[in-house]
Amino acid sequence: MRLHTHEWGTGDRIAVLVHGIMSDHRTWHRVAPALADKGYRVIAVDLRGHGASGRGEYSPEYWADDLVETLPAGAELAIGHSLGAMVLAGAVERLAPARAVYCDPAWEVREKLVAASAYFAAFRTASRSMIRNFNPRWDEADVDVELATLAAWDPATAAVLPGIYAVGRTPARPVVPSLVVLAGAGELHRAGLDAELKRRGFEVRTVEGAGHTLYRDDFEGFMGALDGWI
Repeated sequence: MRLHTHEWGTGDRIAVLVHGIMSDHRTWHRVAPALADKGYRVIAVDLRGHGASGRGEYSPEYWADDLVETLPAGAELAIGHSLGAMVLAGAVERLAPARAVYCDPAWEVREKLVAASAYFAAFRTASRSMIRNFNPRWDEADVDVELATLAAWDPATAAVLPGIYAVGRTPARPVVPSLVVLAGAGELHRAGLDAELKRRGFEVRTVEGAGHTLYRDDFEGFMGALDGWI
């Protein structure tokens, strides 16, 4: 499936951005312009089931194939968050970016969070106050974006998560030079994953105090964690 995309900037270098579940390209509304200011042409997708992209069957393989069909190969930088990091890892060998950054990747998800995916659909109608309570560090623009992206999201994407995480999704090794940026206050990962990722050849950095959507919780901290990679 060819995906809906949004672009920022006209630089000679290309950066591609892949959002997480329940989101779309609008989640990058601060990151993308910052990259464009550094000389990138930034291309952000809406994964199938999200934003303005089509609906259909959902699986890591379909999502990864969609990226390959939509995005240019050989980008200088590829960034994926959460589910988007898992999808990017499935497509990275074919997309062959010069560098990949995986933001709090949903590779190994704690069992209780997989079980909670059954309740994701109910969150589609979350109120502004609910979103604010879950994300106290967000500014009002991020709350606005969340309300809009939830309204454009297909909750059927969450129904496949238990099957996806019946097996481990952590890559055996980085296919291209790869940075993993973890959320210091996130609850997605099991203890010790950072050390395991280092053993497998990933560089690992942490944004201390940031929750799972680390680039929205602490934008400056997130951009600082990318030093040397962007």
